[in-house]
Amino acid sequence: MITLEYEGPVASATLCRAPVNAINDAWIARLHEIVDEIERRHDVNVLWIRSAERVFSAGADLALMRERFDSHEGRARMVEFTRALQAVYARLERSPKVSIAEIGGSALGGGFELALACDLRVIADNARVGLPEAGLGLLPGAGGTQRLTRIAGDAVARRLILGAEVVDGARAVSLGLVHQCVPAADLEATARALSERIGALPGPALAACKRCITAALDDGVDGFEVEIEGTALLLADPGTQRLVRSFLSR
Repeated sequence: MITLEYEGPVASATLCRAPVNAINDAWIARLHEIVDEIERRHDVNVLWIRSAERVFSAGADLALMRERFDSHEGRARMVEFTRALQAVYARLERSPKVSIAEIGGSALGGGFELALACDLRVIADNARVGLPEAGLGLLPGAGGTQRLTRIAGDAVARRLILGAEVVDGARAVSLGLVHQCVPAADLEATARALSERIGALPGPALAACKRCITAALDDGVDGFEVEIEGTALLLADPGTQRLVRSFLSR
């Protein structure tokens, strides 16, 4: 369902559940395994998520929805499925590793929610993204309403979610949904270069920066104090000390 390979400090997770990388319980379990594995490895700084299929991910498995939709018990299981998807995306978002989504095809519903849980998103110009659940009488419940609002703002979130709107790569950049849009032929090289550039940076510094950025979004946390705590930890880190001494000796 998802393969994992390593290239130096970059772990490459490839979604490969044909034909549309549909999400089911086993897929969620596999993503948990991947987060577990990369967080155990001190030599990995970046998780690069991409797809081997024509789409990035079309969201929840329709067979799973058909199986569970027509009974009270089944619908309750769908709620728990959504809760489980929320949990694994939250783990990805909170991970000290930097996550990068390479969106080469449609990322819809839970598939786009996966990309929104990543730190950075790079998209092909012909790819399409959106949270169209309202069209089915549902809502994007795997974190979509929360992350899209935080990332792109109230006005954009209302436009896309309430309008069940799907947009292409260029429009996604203009709305602040993704960070970079490139021609489809250049997407892999662009995502690889970004992954390698960030992967070459010191892991402890990347993790500390992520903690500080997250703190800025939490009204209950003193982000300035988180910066001080992170600075103290990094100044005590031998790797940081080597880098700073080298810089100062130039």
